[in-house]
Amino acid sequence: MYGELSIFTGTTHPALAKAVCDYLHVPLGNVEVTEFSNENIFVKFNDLVRSRDVFIIQSGASPVSRSIMELLIMLDAAKRASAGRVTAVVPYYTYGRTDKKDQPRVPITARLLADLYTVAGANRVLTMDLHAGQIQGFFSVPVDELTAVYILSRYFMGKQLKDPVVVCELGFAKRGRNFAELLGTPLAIIEKRRVGNTGNTELMSVIGDVRGKQAIIIDDEIDTAGSIMNAVAALQREGVAEIYASCSHAVFSGPAVKRLRESPIKEIVVTDTLPLPAEKQLPQLTVLSIAPLLGETISRIHAGSSVGSIYEYMGYVRAK
Repeated sequence: MYGELSIFTGTTHPALAKAVCDYLHVPLGNVEVTEFSNENIFVKFNDLVRSRDVFIIQSGASPVSRSIMELLIMLDAAKRASAGRVTAVVPYYTYGRTDKKDQPRVPITARLLADLYTVAGANRVLTMDLHAGQIQGFFSVPVDELTAVYILSRYFMGKQLKDPVVVCELGFAKRGRNFAELLGTPLAIIEKRRVGNTGNTELMSVIGDVRGKQAIIIDDEIDTAGSIMNAVAALQREGVAEIYASCSHAVFSGPAVKRLRESPIKEIVVTDTLPLPAEKQLPQLTVLSIAPLLGETISRIHAGSSVGSIYEYMGYVRAK
């Protein structure tokens, strides 16, 4: 058994950490995370962590390199302070798209990060909707991967759309199928091809009947919004009635905000795995909180109870 539960946060998403602590009715731990004038990061735990069950919440938010270094240094500091167990809570696992060597002389950065977190002191990792499921296998420590599919589907069920259809890319087909089954709707697939290393995509085709329907585009993340704009254009050509978009991770980098603001998408539904500052807010944006899901999972990990039944317990799915 480990000692008392202690939760700390880096600087990337303190609001989420505070919401998790509020759900658990525990105080957020006191830790100093500062940066010197030479850009070196300094961490000091002001609360006792010896023998405790420590959870460090740090999402891969911008600036990405700093968020990674903060977490690494916090993990190292907790380990050197003799924490009983240290769990890295990484709601958004950055570099997740660099998960394989798909061309010569390129890295597998998702694996590199897994090694870094483990060496730094993580005994366990809690994350959400990895870009590729095999990333779990990059770790030599236990990984709990949560999904926002149930949170998002419950929201859309509440909207009671008249004739919805779930739309996703071919690479997201398995989770897209689960999303469609939860909503009781058909699934349409967008087939695309990525061009070079620029993040640009060339749309191929829409597979499935979408004409006159209310399309719900589902993906793990929206980054520059290039892919989703291509999907919107294809769906409009096929004659959809309305377009909704949803994802777990609202990265919204580069031209994303401008593209989404000017798009015909009626509503964009995301979760708060990443902070959304004022400049990334959109009039058609709805943000759903993952804090209760994270909080309940942390509680179960701490108690040594099942994480697999958490969605039924929280009412996201019906017990079988």
